[in-house]
Amino acid sequence: MDYYLPIIIKFVLGLLVFILQINLTGKGNLAPSTALDAVQNYVLGGIIGGVIYNENITILQFVMVLIVWTIIVLTLKFFKDHNRFIRNIIDGQPVTLIKNGKIRVEECLKHGISANDLMFKLRNKEIYEVAKVKSGILEQNGQLTVIEFSDKDHVRYPLISDGQLNVDVLELINQDEEWLIGKLNKIGYKDLSEIYIAEYVNGDLRIVSYPK
Repeated sequence: MDYYLPIIIKFVLGLLVFILQINLTGKGNLAPSTALDAVQNYVLGGIIGGVIYNENITILQFVMVLIVWTIIVLTLKFFKDHNRFIRNIIDGQPVTLIKNGKIRVEECLKHGISANDLMFKLRNKEIYEVAKVKSGILEQNGQLTVIEFSDKDHVRYPLISDGQLNVDVLELINQDEEWLIGKLNKIGYKDLSEIYIAEYVNGDLRIVSYPK
């Protein structure tokens, strides 16, 4: 019993910390969509699995490691959500692999996407001809978002998300940051940080702001 009791305590503590991290950082890491979500899960699982049977690591040491890792995750998430530069470093940026029906081969090779990989992703979207694709964007989670020429009246372009500008999306609609700031100022918004999400739909700007 003396052998199993510390294992049980470590297991329970690890489970509680895992649940706590999910509740503190959001349920996005249940289905990881960013590098931070995936790393958070992998490292925490490695900590719990590597320590739980190690008799040389005490329960107190285990708790300290869990606390330190939780603080690191929360700190990274905070800075990621409030700084575009840090977010780009941690999560990377969406990459346009197809533009106006043409494959950007250099971008594909740069990000390790072979021709077979690209065509497989397109077939998963039931698209069999590259010429039909207005824009093919490789997201941070490795998924391919496809906008067809025929979709132009149904596409929602997220220009701002979490108070941060999506420059690559602005390029899709052939506009720049100055144009967007001007639009926002006209309707009473002084700063991007006021906006939870802003979408460009059929020429209109649809905005959801943070509660005041």
